[in-house]
Amino acid sequence: MSDTPANLLQHSTSPYLRQHALHHVHWHPWGEDALQLARDTGKPILLSIGYAACHWCHVMAHESFEDETTAGLMNELFINIKVDREERPDLDKIYQLAQQILTQHTGGWPLTMFLTHDTQQPFFGGTYFPPQPRHGLPGFQDLLQRVAQYYSEQQPQIRQQQTALMQVFDDLQATIPFEDALDATPLQTARAKLHEQFDSEFGGFGGAPKFPHPRTLEFLLRHWRASSGAEQPDLHALYMSALTLTRMAEGGIYDQLGGGFFRYSVNKYWMIPHFEKMLYDNAELLRVYSQAATATGDPLFKRITHETAQWILRDLRTPQGSFWAALDADSEGHEGRYYVWDQAQLMRLLTPTEYAVLAHRYGLDSAPNFEQHWHLHSYRSIDDTAKALNMTPADAEHELQHARHKLLALRAQRTAPGLDDNVLTSWNALLISGLCQAARCLDDSTLIDAACTAADQLRQTVWREGRLYAVYAGGKARHGAYLDDHAYLLNALLELLQTRWRTSDLNWAIELAELLLQHFSDVERGGFYFTADDHETLIHRSKTFVDEAIPSGNAIAAQALLRLGYLLAEPRYLQAAERTLRADWSGLQDHPSSHASLLIALSEYLDAPQLIVIRGKPDEANQWQRSLNQLYKPDRLVFAIPTDVDLPERLASKAVGDATLAYVCQGTECSAPVRSLEALIAVGR
Repeated sequence: MSDTPANLLQHSTSPYLRQHALHHVHWHPWGEDALQLARDTGKPILLSIGYAACHWCHVMAHESFEDETTAGLMNELFINIKVDREERPDLDKIYQLAQQILTQHTGGWPLTMFLTHDTQQPFFGGTYFPPQPRHGLPGFQDLLQRVAQYYSEQQPQIRQQQTALMQVFDDLQATIPFEDALDATPLQTARAKLHEQFDSEFGGFGGAPKFPHPRTLEFLLRHWRASSGAEQPDLHALYMSALTLTRMAEGGIYDQLGGGFFRYSVNKYWMIPHFEKMLYDNAELLRVYSQAATATGDPLFKRITHETAQWILRDLRTPQGSFWAALDADSEGHEGRYYVWDQAQLMRLLTPTEYAVLAHRYGLDSAPNFEQHWHLHSYRSIDDTAKALNMTPADAEHELQHARHKLLALRAQRTAPGLDDNVLTSWNALLISGLCQAARCLDDSTLIDAACTAADQLRQTVWREGRLYAVYAGGKARHGAYLDDHAYLLNALLELLQTRWRTSDLNWAIELAELLLQHFSDVERGGFYFTADDHETLIHRSKTFVDEAIPSGNAIAAQALLRLGYLLAEPRYLQAAERTLRADWSGLQDHPSSHASLLIALSEYLDAPQLIVIRGKPDEANQWQRSLNQLYKPDRLVFAIPTDVDLPERLASKAVGDATLAYVCQGTECSAPVRSLEALIAVGR
């Protein structure tokens, strides 16, 4: 029998850790108690990282962690630590990178890493391991025994390997800041590389699996808009973004009944998704669909913006007004079961005409596309469906909407996917930004209300004594916030100020900017570390610039600091943004297409954003703002500030008179007051 304590996850506030609380494995949460136990026993650490909505995490848990024999081996040979990557993205970043260096394979979840007992440095790892050997992977029980034997017998080799690994970590951050003038070369190089990677038939970039990459699509939209005054506007950049957004909206990656997007597509057609619904994906896609709707006027993009926002408000909003993290891929033990259909069931539910339209539009007259069931994917346009069924498009759309309503009502009676009830500061901040963009696109005040309420909830729950926390769960704020939390929230507050001015939001934004500079700055090389200077000491202090599943925190910090710096004429913020760009200039040059968010920041550094400050009575000032919002100009910020609002000292020069007026600023230079909406629109173009 093992002398290690039993499973210690029962009292965790993390929904992911609670999922594993009844395993036979003696799981520990990450913390000094578990690390000291490893040091005392000399047993290596088995570190398992996942998240509550992760399908393959569920699979490995069922196959291995719930198996008594496997659990017994784990307890005998290792100190077993379970980590929720949503709570501890700092640990996830470190060990995902280590896994990629050690195995030369991409990472993912569940992440399975084996660490030394005394230094927590990894010596072997992978992601999902099956219970028996298959697909070139070893069986997990055999792997456990082989790893434990290797650890016992090969200490010199392990220590040598770890020295080399830590040198790689150090080398990744040893870049010298670029000292010459920054230019637009990375923007042009990224545009060319995206053209090479573009799937001209189905949209997206590369083959399966296909991820949405919303910041890449935003970069292309912005690139097109920046070229609009040229003799030959870059229409193909617009086409790449618009085709991808169209194919995703028509595909199975989009929930054709309830709205909202699944995590990614397992095939190149956007047909069959991985069925998790993540808050961060939908926040980012809400943002880019809003922008595309404003840029093109396409009613499809406007509809997807509305439906996605409504799904988020309906299914992920907490009673207090913040937002939960995700819906699971699985229900009743099967991935996608909540979302798929049988023909016979649909034929009983629908009228013959409704079924005929639904079947033609979504491919129910073709072979099943997901495990002998049908997942709804737009095979044919509504016009083609109407023509095939000898109907008008309006009548076909009418029948389709009736059918969709019936299906959605029936689906609501099924066992719903599990809810990941973490409230994450960073993901909520992304959603606040998306809601603000959608509110301006749709001119929908309810979305503004939702964004304001979410921001207020974050302030009440994760802001304590001038410091930010990363997670709110079980009635508690936990874990000192990371770079992403600060950068995303700073950016969200700037979006909120453009949607509904509240001076308290500006003051909070300033506090967050100061925290970034004080606790996260790399004063030697520029940019920002992922963790604060008073964070727990880990084997590595990460500093990354590439976009991953969510945007680069460094990139969002750079863009937000540029914007706030110009708004307040604060040179420290502008300098910090420039130093961030210089810190990763080699990465921007060598791999520009993986730096979409940093490219957007670079574009606003090279051509300072236009800031318009409108002062006047609330109704008229807001009307001026709404008129400007109808034009897609992503490098413009419009603030409507009522005359009864006191401005901070650095904005006090924006004088107030009896009539509504506006100041148009480019960088650090501002125009004389503009006194009519017509003149403002002319200047604003």
